[in-house]
Amino acid sequence: MAKNNSTETGKEKPGKMEVFYNNAEWFIVAICVTLVFIVFQMQAYTIPTGSMADTLKGAHFRLRCSQCAYQFDYNFSAGNYRDKGIPENKTPGYNVGIRPLPPRCPSCGFYQDLAKGGYFLETGQTGDMPVMKGDRIFVLKCIYQFQEPKRWDVIVFKNPTQPEINYIKRLVGLPGETVEIIDGNIFIDGKIVRKNDKVQEELWMPVYDNDYQPARPEEERFNRHSWKQPFVNEDDSKWELESDSVGVFNLSSNADDINYIVYDTSLGNDFRATYAYDDALWYSRMPVCSDIMVRYYVSRSSDGISGVGLSKYGRRYRAWVEPSGNMVIGEINDRGETVDLIRTKIEMPAFGDSVLLRFANVDHQLVFEFAGEKLVYDLGVLPDSAGQWPSEEMPRAAIFGSGDIELSHVGVLRDIHYLSREYRNGGVLLRGGEGNPITLGEDEFFVLGDNSPMSADSRYWQINGNGNGDTEYRMGIVPRDYLVGKAFFVYWPGPYKPSDKFIRIVPNIDGMKVIYGGGEDKSKISKYEIKF
Repeated sequence: MAKNNSTETGKEKPGKMEVFYNNAEWFIVAICVTLVFIVFQMQAYTIPTGSMADTLKGAHFRLRCSQCAYQFDYNFSAGNYRDKGIPENKTPGYNVGIRPLPPRCPSCGFYQDLAKGGYFLETGQTGDMPVMKGDRIFVLKCIYQFQEPKRWDVIVFKNPTQPEINYIKRLVGLPGETVEIIDGNIFIDGKIVRKNDKVQEELWMPVYDNDYQPARPEEERFNRHSWKQPFVNEDDSKWELESDSVGVFNLSSNADDINYIVYDTSLGNDFRATYAYDDALWYSRMPVCSDIMVRYYVSRSSDGISGVGLSKYGRRYRAWVEPSGNMVIGEINDRGETVDLIRTKIEMPAFGDSVLLRFANVDHQLVFEFAGEKLVYDLGVLPDSAGQWPSEEMPRAAIFGSGDIELSHVGVLRDIHYLSREYRNGGVLLRGGEGNPITLGEDEFFVLGDNSPMSADSRYWQINGNGNGDTEYRMGIVPRDYLVGKAFFVYWPGPYKPSDKFIRIVPNIDGMKVIYGGGEDKSKISKYEIKF
């Protein structure tokens, strides 16, 4: 039987060339639609500086601590390389030495020693190192023509003092509001405003991660002393802090025998608002951050309790889980008695299951999370609702328990802390800082950088903004007509070249992420992405 291109219905099958042209036509249409979308709705930007670190990074070095192997990023600033002729906001295409020295590990507190090969990437490279370019992000343009900007959005806008330059910051103040930064928190019209869950997750910063243990603890470069485990037994407590499994704490006791370990800031990093991304020279001048979280995974092999204790402004709180399945948040009164603030009943995980426990005192809320359940106690929204401030007293962070339990992935973290004073320049009061609030007018916005000590933002601008013609905008505000769009995705994080034989196209894949901003988030803790 002769072959033909007919189907059983009598229609001819398209030839190969017709198929090719049809596909090519669809491909060209798709490209055109994409280009139109990019030109009118979306635009790609490269982050030039570290003012939004660690959320978004400018040019930087990707380091790994030579003691504990904790990975962190350190700012590259062309201003530190004037002798090499590197232009401002340019990333050199060749390896350079790290300046200024020395960076400090945000987990173990080790000041890196270049003379001993103190810097290395996954490749083990030491000495001069490649510079990662800034994160490349997608920005939704024109979105604010159709919806109002939301607090905590990461926005791109024209710099009011130099409109030809685009800036990127986090939006904290909206038209008509009075903004004041008090003890690192944002207060609007005299009341604290809280970050939604996804933004808060992005802004937690490490103080100590027990998964990363120093290789040479005897060296005296850990905050200028040798290293010791910063969690220590209190009184006659029986926690075993050294085991065959690195970073695991064990307890074997009676169910009614409560044992405590306390995080000692004289041994580990303290709670000052420092950034591993920045020059360590100013660390001692930074204010104390009292919004703290402790987290770990707990596995039980007998009945007992497990919990965390935190303090803020001298007030002490505890959160714990009882064998009966009660989740409890309590406060310790002046007589040393623990008074329940809130409790709820949950279904307890089986013996041997390892489940996440977290307790945070953040934004005037106590937030307790265990095995996917969440318990929140509101301390109040007024400045003095959480206690008397200011206070340079270091917060207290402790872990307690009874019975037979094992803890792993133990970590201490702190919240972002927006500076209200210039700590590098004699404590100058900043715009919007404590005692110097700013009231926004119609179509005026107030923005801050996540890297608060190193961000030129609404707190700092010292000249009026430039408008069209003779128009001027007052100092410290972003006008509505200078809004460019909302940052929403890091699509190419910190590209670099691993050696001189490569071009700078290798991305830090694990840095690809959604950039979270304003809006309600009702996610369960089980959906959070927690990195160890």
